[in-house]
Amino acid sequence: MQTEKKPAEQSSAFSRFWAWHKERKAKAKEKEKNKTVPQKIMSWVWTIVAALAIALAVHMFIGEPVRVDGTSMTNTLQDGEIVWSSRWAYLTGNPQRNDIVICRYPGRVNETGVGAVDFSAALSLNFYTIFVKRLVALPGDYVQISDGHLYVNNELVEDPEFMASVPRDYPLRLLGEDEYFVIGDNRLHSHDSRYSDVGPISRDALLGKVTYVLLPWGNHRAPK
Repeated sequence: MQTEKKPAEQSSAFSRFWAWHKERKAKAKEKEKNKTVPQKIMSWVWTIVAALAIALAVHMFIGEPVRVDGTSMTNTLQDGEIVWSSRWAYLTGNPQRNDIVICRYPGRVNETGVGAVDFSAALSLNFYTIFVKRLVALPGDYVQISDGHLYVNNELVEDPEFMASVPRDYPLRLLGEDEYFVIGDNRLHSHDSRYSDVGPISRDALLGKVTYVLLPWGNHRAPK
């Protein structure tokens, strides 16, 4: 039968632990004090490197906040809102029709360095202008815009109820095995896959899925 520890025994155990903790802390402080200047510099360098590595891992595998710039997704998303772009969603699953995506366009390298960071196979560092759009068609889908109406696989896709514009027509096209068709909800003010200088984009151009509006505080929501 296990006997219950008396208060004095419990207090003694805590005292020993506290004394050990203080001694360990004092030794660490003394060790830090005795470091040479080069050692202190290297300690800071490794701290910074570790912080950058963690930030990069979060950016590449988890996600990042992205600011909506412009009105191409009005009223689903408003100009200036901060949204969460989940990379994890597309690392663990496949893009789906109607996803709101963060993407880049072919050849749109931003020389100012503002936008998304892409690490190629050769580990070269490129900065791309990024866009937020609606993914409406996937590889193997037929897509067409006729008389202002969007059709995917010959089925009419209902327009957003707030869309006050007629989108430009787009001839019937069968998307290839690595082609994704993206357009803005506010189609009168969106430059997207309907245009010849953009066209359908590839899978690696889909950088993340918009899952939540973070800011402003009063507007936080999961956009649809």
